Amino acid sequence: MGRERMNTGSRRRVAMLVAMAASVGLVTGCSTKVAGAASPLGQLDAGSVAGLPVTNGASGPRSGIADATLPVTGSDGGEMDKLALNTLADVNDYWTQQLPAVFNKQFRPVSKLTSYDSDGPNQRVCAGKVDTKGVANAFYCNLDNSVSWDRGQLLPLLTQKFGPLAVTMVLAHEMGHAIQYQLGPLSGVNQGTPSIVLEQQADCYAGGFMRFVAEGKAKHFEMSTGDGLNKVLATTFFVRDTPGGSFTDESAHGSAFDRVFAFQAGFADGPKRCSQISPSEIKSRVTETGFVDAKDSAKGGNATIDDKSLGHVQDALKQVFSKQAPNAPSFSSSGATCSDAKPTSPVAYCPSSNVISLDLAKLKEIGTPAKKGQGKGIGDFAAFGEVASRYALAVQKANNLPLEGTEAALRTSCLVGYWGAAMKTPTAGVRLTAGDLDKAIAELLTATSLIAADVNGTPAAAGFTRVEAFRIGFLQGANTCTQQFS
Repeated sequence: MGRERMNTGSRRRVAMLVAMAASVGLVTGCSTKVAGAASPLGQLDAGSVAGLPVTNGASGPRSGIADATLPVTGSDGGEMDKLALNTLADVNDYWTQQLPAVFNKQFRPVSKLTSYDSDGPNQRVCAGKVDTKGVANAFYCNLDNSVSWDRGQLLPLLTQKFGPLAVTMVLAHEMGHAIQYQLGPLSGVNQGTPSIVLEQQADCYAGGFMRFVAEGKAKHFEMSTGDGLNKVLATTFFVRDTPGGSFTDESAHGSAFDRVFAFQAGFADGPKRCSQISPSEIKSRVTETGFVDAKDSAKGGNATIDDKSLGHVQDALKQVFSKQAPNAPSFSSSGATCSDAKPTSPVAYCPSSNVISLDLAKLKEIGTPAKKGQGKGIGDFAAFGEVASRYALAVQKANNLPLEGTEAALRTSCLVGYWGAAMKTPTAGVRLTAGDLDKAIAELLTATSLIAADVNGTPAAAGFTRVEAFRIGFLQGANTCTQQFS
C-alpha cells in the first residue's frame, strides 16, 4: 500500500506490494526495539472489542445490495472491480459523515479511479508518471487526486489469502492518504512528512472505517468483530515492511506490530486520533530494527526449529520466569495424557504433572516460513511463542491463577509478550531479531493459535484483544499481566 507524491519537483515511489506474491506468500517484515510505559489503547476490556461486542459470523460483501456505479477508467467489469468500487463508495459515505463531524471540513471524493491488470498492457496513471506493467499495487496519487489498483494480481491475492475485506482495508488505507491531503495542516501533513507517519495515519484512518463496517453502517459490507476482524488484522503481516528495515527509511510503512497498533487506534478512537500520529509519537513506540548480524540476515531472522533451538527456548523461559515460577515445568516430547486439561497441539501443558509436551514436527511446520506461497508456516518466533504460551500457564498455576477462560487466555498472551520483550537481551542463546514480533502477531491471529489460549486450547475470541494483551505484556511487564487479567 502506498501513495505517489511530489517532493520539490521529484517523484518518490512508495514501497510497492509487487514482491509479495513472488517471495513467500506472506511477506516478511521487522520488529524489536520499543519505548513506552502504557498500553497504547488504554484499559483492555476482555469481553469486547474497543467497546463493541465480540461477534462471529458473516463478514464480507452484503448480499442483495446493488453494486456501486462510481466512474472508473480501465475496468473489466469483473468481481474484483465490483469489490473495489463498492468499497470506495462506502468509504466515501464514511468520510462524508466524518470530515464535517470531526474536522469541520466537507469531504471531496477523489477525482479519478483507475483499474488495471499488472499482467496486461501497460497504462500510464498518476498524471502519466507511473507505469502499471508488473506493478501489483494499490495507491493514491496526489498529483491528480486519484486512486489506482491492480485487479489482476493484488486484489485476487488479498482475497484468496484473507478474504474480500482485505481488499476493503487496503483501499480504505489508500483513501486515508486522500484524506491527509484534504486535511493538510489538520492532519499534520506537509511535503516533509516522513513516509512512516503518512502510512500509519492511513492505517489508522482505515481502522476508523472498518469500525464503521463492524457497526453495521456500511451499505455494501459487514464484518464480525471476532473472526472477521481477525482476518483484516492479519492482512498487516502481508503488507508490513521487509525484515531488517528502519522506520526512518524513505518508504517505511512499519512492522505488522506497529501497523496493527495504528489500525487499532483508529478502530478504537476514530479519525481525530489518527491525525495525531506524528514523528515523535511513532518514535516513542516504534519496534522496527535490524538483524543481529550478517548470519542472522542470511537466514531472514529465522532459526531452525529443532531440539537444539527449542532447548534454548526452554532455558530462556526458565530464566525469565524464575521468580514467578521457581518450580519450573519439565518438558516432554511424548504426548502424555492429562487428568485436568484437554490435550492441545503442537504444545500442551498438564497442570497436575507440571509437564509441557512438545510435538516437534508440528512446531517445525509453524516455524518454517512459507516459500512462494507454499506451506502454512510463519517463522521461528511463531513456534517459540506457542511453547512460551504453555510455559505461561505454568507461571499462572504457580501463582494460583485460573487456567481456564478468556481472562486466562489473555493473561497468557500478555505473559508471552513479556517474555518476548525480555528476549531483546540475549538469554540462553535466544534473542529477538528483525521480524520476530510480526511472526507472533501473525500466529496470534490464526484460528488455532495457542499464544492467547487457555489451558484447554480455547483462544480469546477477538484477535483485537489478543494482540493488545500481548502488547501490554511487551510494554508493561509480567506484573501488569497478572493484575489486569485477574
